[in-house]
Amino acid sequence: VVWYSGQFYSLFFMTQALKVDGATANIFVAASLLIGTPFFILFGSLSDKIGRKPIIMAGCLLAALTYFPVFEALTKAANPDLYAAQQKNKVTITADPNECSFQFNPTGTVKFTSSCDIAKQTLANASVSYENIAAPAGTVATIKIGETAIPGYSSKGMSADDLKKRDAEFKKLVADDLKAAGYPTKADPAKTNKFVTIAILTYLVILVTMVYGPIAAALVELFPTRIRYTSMSLPYHIGNGWFGGLLPTTAFAIVAQTGNMYNGLWYPIIIAGITFVVGTLFVKETKDVDIYAGD
Repeated sequence: VVWYSGQFYSLFFMTQALKVDGATANIFVAASLLIGTPFFILFGSLSDKIGRKPIIMAGCLLAALTYFPVFEALTKAANPDLYAAQQKNKVTITADPNECSFQFNPTGTVKFTSSCDIAKQTLANASVSYENIAAPAGTVATIKIGETAIPGYSSKGMSADDLKKRDAEFKKLVADDLKAAGYPTKADPAKTNKFVTIAILTYLVILVTMVYGPIAAALVELFPTRIRYTSMSLPYHIGNGWFGGLLPTTAFAIVAQTGNMYNGLWYPIIIAGITFVVGTLFVKETKDVDIYAGD
């Protein structure tokens, strides 16, 4: 997840949460990769001297400790108008908690129809942090932006045409009120601090290089030749494909559930933290292992 967070979730966060233009965001990430890539060699070489484990564990620990302040700093640098609006204008959702689902939808096929789910999904997609207020059972969800209240709706039983029309009306009403409250529809390129944005992204790439610079050697050294390919491939693809691949979907569900656009980071933070603890306590150092022993 450190690799996925540094190279893919950062791009996802900029384009989806911070509303940075896609081409601009890709240029920022490409620049950070160009600057950060030599660190793969640096940390790989350093691991030959001091060991694989200290560098990999340090990368996981730094990720777990710094993701929250780093991504908040990324918001300030890439879309300062959004950051300012979040500080000035309080947004709340008042709803029956029993109607609020955990919106984990990796296949994109689940339809969330309650007024609470629709309201939360709308605000999460608009990159708006909000406070959840519990309401009595059966209460229709209400979004409040500053002093303006917007009643939600349930899509249960609605025809496709009626739903499309109602959805467009609701989203327009929310978007108009958010705009009036100072929430930007996209990041203003003139206000984006390009140097700081690239510096932050480069830091995230460097965390990736700390974990992945030594990892190829470590995986080879962990297992004997007769089972090496399977032993390397299985954990690597579980880590990258499953834990990393589910990051955007899981992060969105956490954000929608809690109302805080940064809370999706708890997923990679917890995984990185577990990796640090388990790796520190139970994974052996492999630097001086004879990879031909037992052949």
